[in-house]
Amino acid sequence: MFLSISSLNSGSNGNCYYIGNEHEAILIDAGLSCRETEKRMAGLRLSMKKIKAIFISHEHTDHIKGLNNIVEKYQIPVFISTLTANKTILTFDQKLVRELKAENDITIGNIKITGFSKFHDAVDPMSFIICSGNTTVGVFTDIGKPCEQVRSSFSRCNAAFLESNYDDMLLESGNYPTFLKNRIRGGMGHLSNNQALEVFNSHRPPFMSHLILSHLSKENNCPIKVKKLFSENANGTEIIVASRYEPSPIYLIKPNGMDRPHSIKIPLKFSQLSFFE
Repeated sequence: MFLSISSLNSGSNGNCYYIGNEHEAILIDAGLSCRETEKRMAGLRLSMKKIKAIFISHEHTDHIKGLNNIVEKYQIPVFISTLTANKTILTFDQKLVRELKAENDITIGNIKITGFSKFHDAVDPMSFIICSGNTTVGVFTDIGKPCEQVRSSFSRCNAAFLESNYDDMLLESGNYPTFLKNRIRGGMGHLSNNQALEVFNSHRPPFMSHLILSHLSKENNCPIKVKKLFSENANGTEIIVASRYEPSPIYLIKPNGMDRPHSIKIPLKFSQLSFFE
């Protein structure tokens, strides 16, 4: 079974990832406003009615900003850990809250989602593996350092969203105060380009068709530089850099050994769309 994936937005201004099959879909995080999420979904010709659940990775604002309004409007169940929920103001009907526990499989139609703990400065942060049939997609962002679970999960993926947040030299020479630089690179913040590249080079399976580099820093990274760095090491994997301003195309992720087109063109010019803070 195929999975369709798209980064609706990726960065400190909002994170939201779409993953679905022919019948149902989920969102990982809801960091865009409800209005902007609707607009980007519509531009990709995706229906909000297809979203059967939202999974929250952690409580930071860029991952939950649109959650309350989206859930109140569409009555979508939310999977969130108890500790994360306790750190988050949830204004929608609590009957829509579902407990998310690390290592527990959750089934939404023909999609299986498993969260696992990661290194990040949040109360109970998780990354995710999403499976449908023989197709597996990983969402690995907001990671201070790659633990063994990130590495082993990455090695299972037909496609992955992988954080590549900062360039070491740009961060060091940039204008951020020292405490913030240390937070970012201190093992509980974000992955550098070099750390992400090590995960890709050492743990990529031969059947990985797509790598979507995610959560790039606006101030401490360069999308062109990141694309070049990973493309030089791609060995047949399609390299995409997720934008902090517009959605990616929809990518069709296939099971191992099957032939299928890799992407669908975006029907609208998203560069003309506004971002609602």
